[in-house]
Amino acid sequence: MSRTAAPYADISPDRRRTDGWWLAIWAGMVLLIVVIGGVTRLTESGLSITEWAPVTGTIPPLSRQAWEETFQAYRQIPEYQQLNRGMTLDEFKNIYFWEYLHRMGARLIGLVIAVILAHSLFRGGVSRRLNWRLATLLLLTAGQGALGWFMVMSGLADRTDVSQYRLAAHLGLALIIYVVAVWTVADLWWSENQEDTGDTHPTLRKAAGWVTALVFVTAIIGAFVAGLDGGKVYNTFPLMGGKFVPGGYFTQVPWWRNLFENVAAVQFNHRWIAIATLGAIVWLWFRGRQEVLPPAAVRWLHALPVVGTIQVLLGVATLLLVVPTGLAALHQAGAVLLLTASLMFYHALYRADS
Repeated sequence: MSRTAAPYADISPDRRRTDGWWLAIWAGMVLLIVVIGGVTRLTESGLSITEWAPVTGTIPPLSRQAWEETFQAYRQIPEYQQLNRGMTLDEFKNIYFWEYLHRMGARLIGLVIAVILAHSLFRGGVSRRLNWRLATLLLLTAGQGALGWFMVMSGLADRTDVSQYRLAAHLGLALIIYVVAVWTVADLWWSENQEDTGDTHPTLRKAAGWVTALVFVTAIIGAFVAGLDGGKVYNTFPLMGGKFVPGGYFTQVPWWRNLFENVAAVQFNHRWIAIATLGAIVWLWFRGRQEVLPPAAVRWLHALPVVGTIQVLLGVATLLLVVPTGLAALHQAGAVLLLTASLMFYHALYRADS
């Protein structure tokens, strides 16, 4: 591909802009459902609906009897019996709301991407490449729904919450779906008339790719913190229990289990990998300012340290205040926005160097 060719040059510019806007709106829906999923976890609402029922589950309980039957199903699982015994029906309705909203939002996302794909297939004049990309997003979204139920299943029999491994996988796939959507939007909006700077940036582009990967990994480690309720302990910063490295870091065997199952280790890793990520972003910013970059890359380069700093401050505040729901939800949204900024900077360099 030449440096001045649009990735979807076989589609008219007007249609590329229109398709890009529809897919950008869809990516925004994915971001929103990631945040709603975070609130569902924060409010301990995820196990309130004990069956999948992809079709019939779209209708919530509409009568007193239906609510009693749904509540009775919840009362059979360990979360209720060990943690929420004595919960009233009105209290149950509060947690049911978030899980129902999360599931319905996910179903809507699947429906919208299916409509976008169908429209693209039947209108003609669209590249096969774009149709395959949209089909991939539809399949990934369907897989995400199945993975979500697989996650919920882990908390219905022998646990009082879902597996942190499955929670991290669920978030990871959501972020992958989001990344594919945002990258496709950026490709659709990339103009064949982009200014050619005469420079290539292989070192900076590779560094931007590594920073994007680091942002992704930090978010996934955050899912392990959430899955273990790790934000509700060691609520000081920078020390943990009066020490830089908490005393309980290596308490499980084999050693690797500490990385995923030990609250002290998981929280420590999330803290300092997040700080390292911010350090890498600041280094990338200083390095990028020394080169002549495409205008799009310059904008995202300057956004990166701002979004990264806000995200770290949100994380520290969430920890010190013992995970208030609103602030924690903002922190999760910040992770997705930081991933967006790093991905768009990488995309701008990737396309300029193509």
